[in-house]
Amino acid sequence: MHLLYSIFVDPFVQMGAAPDLLAQTLWEGLVSGILYSLIALGFVLIFKASGVFNFAQGIMVVFSALTLVGLNEHGVPAYLALAITLVVMLALAFAVERVILRPLVNQPEIILFMATFGLTYFLIGVGELIFGGDPKVMISDQLRLPSGSYRIPMAGGFVQMQKIDIAATVIASLMVAALAILFNRTRIGRALRAVADSHRAALSVGISLEQIWVIVWFAAGVVALATGIMWGARSNVSFALEIIALKALPVLILGGFTSIPGAIIGGIIIGVGEKMGEFYWGPLFGSGIESWLAYVIALVFLLFRPQGLFGERIIERL
Repeated sequence: MHLLYSIFVDPFVQMGAAPDLLAQTLWEGLVSGILYSLIALGFVLIFKASGVFNFAQGIMVVFSALTLVGLNEHGVPAYLALAITLVVMLALAFAVERVILRPLVNQPEIILFMATFGLTYFLIGVGELIFGGDPKVMISDQLRLPSGSYRIPMAGGFVQMQKIDIAATVIASLMVAALAILFNRTRIGRALRAVADSHRAALSVGISLEQIWVIVWFAAGVVALATGIMWGARSNVSFALEIIALKALPVLILGGFTSIPGAIIGGIIIGVGEKMGEFYWGPLFGSGIESWLAYVIALVFLLFRPQGLFGERIIERL
C-alpha cells in the first residue's frame, strides 16, 4: 500500500506543495524535448523523402559541431567557420548521394539502412582522426549565443530560464515552420513525397532522385548543425552527444516516422516525461531513471499505437 501511495499519490502532493519546482521541471523538460525534436527532425526529413532510416543522423550532429569548433581552434573566425561547416555538410550530402544512395536505388530498405550504419562508423573514424576524442567547448561567445538567465518569480520561489534554452526553443520553432512549408507548400516538397512513395514512379515522371537526395541530406545536415550548436552550448562537444541523439528513437516512435509536427510533440512528451520522472519518481526507483524512461514510454506506445501519434497506419492485404 505504501508503494502505491509513493508512486501514484506522493508525487502529486509534492507538485501542489512546490509549484515553483514543478514549473522548473516542466521548463527543463520542455527545453530537452525541443532539442530531442531537432535531432528527430533530421531522421524524419530523410525518412519522409527517401524511406531510409538514417542511423547516421546522430553522428552527423557530432561531426558538424566538431567541424565548427575544430575550424575555430585552427584560427578560422567563428562565422567563417560556420559557413565552411555548411559547405562541408553540403559536400557530405553530395558524397552520400553519389557513393551510397545512387548505387542502391530500388534496393530493399534494409540494405539502405545498413549502409547508414557504415556511414556512421566512417564519420566516427574520420572525426576521431581529424579532431581527436577529447571533449571540446562550443564557441558560444564568438557566435554571440545568449548567456545568463532570467529569474521569474512565482509562488514558493522562482523559475530560472537560461537564455540559451530560450534561443534554442525559438530556433527550433522557426526550423519546424520552415520545414513544414518546404514539404507542404513547394514543388520540391511534392517531389520529396513522390520519391518517398516510389523511386521508379518518381523517375518515370522526370523527378531527379540525385537532386532530391542531395537537398534532403543537406537539410538534415543543417538541422544536425543547429542541434550540435545548441547541445554543445549546454555542455561540451564530444562523441557522447551521439548517445543523446539516440533519444530521437523514442521521439520518432511516439510522433511517427513521417510527421514533422509529430517529431515536436513526441520530443516534448519524452523531454517532459523523463524530467518529471527523474525528479518525482527518481528517489523511489533509484537515480538514472532519466536514461531509460523514454524507452519505456516508447514501448507502451508500440503496444497500443505502433504507427505513432501522427504516423500513417499501413494496411497490407494478404
